[in-house]
Amino acid sequence: MAVWMCSSASIILPRFPSSPTQTVDWKKKLCKIDSWNNHKNADPLPRSSYRPNCAVPSSSTSSPPSASSSISVSEMSSERSKKVWILTQSKQVMTAAVERGLNTFLFFPHHRFLADEWSSIALIRPLFIKEGEVLDSEKRRIATVFEVSTPQELQLLNPESAQADNVIVDLKDWQMIPAENMVAAFQGSGKTVFAISKSASEAQTFLEALEHGLGGVVLNVEDVEPLLELKDYLDRRDEGQNLLSLSKATITRIEAVGMGDRVCVDLCSLMRPGEGLLVGSFARGLFLVHSECLESNYIASRPFRVNAGPVHAYVCIPGGRTCYLSELKAGKEVIIADQKGRTRTAITGRVKIETRPLVLVEAKAESGATYSIFLQNAETVALIPPPCTAVPVTSLKLDDEVLLRVQGGARHTGIEIKEFIVES
Repeated sequence: MAVWMCSSASIILPRFPSSPTQTVDWKKKLCKIDSWNNHKNADPLPRSSYRPNCAVPSSSTSSPPSASSSISVSEMSSERSKKVWILTQSKQVMTAAVERGLNTFLFFPHHRFLADEWSSIALIRPLFIKEGEVLDSEKRRIATVFEVSTPQELQLLNPESAQADNVIVDLKDWQMIPAENMVAAFQGSGKTVFAISKSASEAQTFLEALEHGLGGVVLNVEDVEPLLELKDYLDRRDEGQNLLSLSKATITRIEAVGMGDRVCVDLCSLMRPGEGLLVGSFARGLFLVHSECLESNYIASRPFRVNAGPVHAYVCIPGGRTCYLSELKAGKEVIIADQKGRTRTAITGRVKIETRPLVLVEAKAESGATYSIFLQNAETVALIPPPCTAVPVTSLKLDDEVLLRVQGGARHTGIEIKEFIVES
């Protein structure tokens, strides 16, 4: 992904051509589009549709940095070939970026001294903004910049007219132009499109809009905190693309144990057959508990829900951490996994704790270690075995095989630590 950070001053960016036949003089600092009235009689580009129910977080609007400001840009990769470029004048932001693997920075030519200064204290790759383009040190064109002020201007934008593989779009008031419109406008263009963002939440919106998002974002900040938030978000996205190693375990004990407070976790995402949450009585072994997405004779399908287990149980959350089911609340993220070990993050929408009859399930892994989980004794609660989608806990038998995640057992505030521990 590409993150850009820039100062709060105002940056002068070229506007896009007012029509497909108009050429833009990139030697000018600012190319203004003709008024919309001059275009209303022309054949406009088709208006792209967008999802009306997608929420777009609000954010403060501030002007980008002026042409007299120096701007730094850093780049890093993330899943789906996303890019994040960082624009900033802040040495603290630069240092934090380099420490996190971001080492490509952008400057205006008259601030080359800043590029020289930063190059003397860190291994960076300087790029330069000049006359509406982004150039590398060998004067090769890296990106073309467009300025968009209204939805109509976005509608007229012809990304194929850009003279570089990368296109940077500066939305002067992005709240008026939903991220979904922007993604739809550039789909199939063959360009990597960046939007300038002034916060981590704005960047996340652009990277996720219409599921696929833009190719990258420009994070325009002078404070370290948004960088850290965005890096944390990108790490969680990457984690969601990693495959977990799941192990087979053989059921050795099934016993009804009485009543307990069990937790239903309702997510803001729909789950598919074979997906669920990783839950267990011990963090060292988490069972893959299936969602309620399958049809039942007793209750309608609820593909957003996992009847996960009692309040004491651990559940897998992003960052390689666990938390107690009792600690989950609206807005907290969890890890969804399937039987092949593919994972993704989801947001908790609601948690229900109710007293229900429980059954204790124990399973032995190939290593000989035994793991356990308590589950509600109900047909809608299921574990995931290796060969098929799900087996209800009411149908489990001794010697059945199920999937679980084996990991380090010692934890401090949900973080795995190296420590001797005995749990039973």
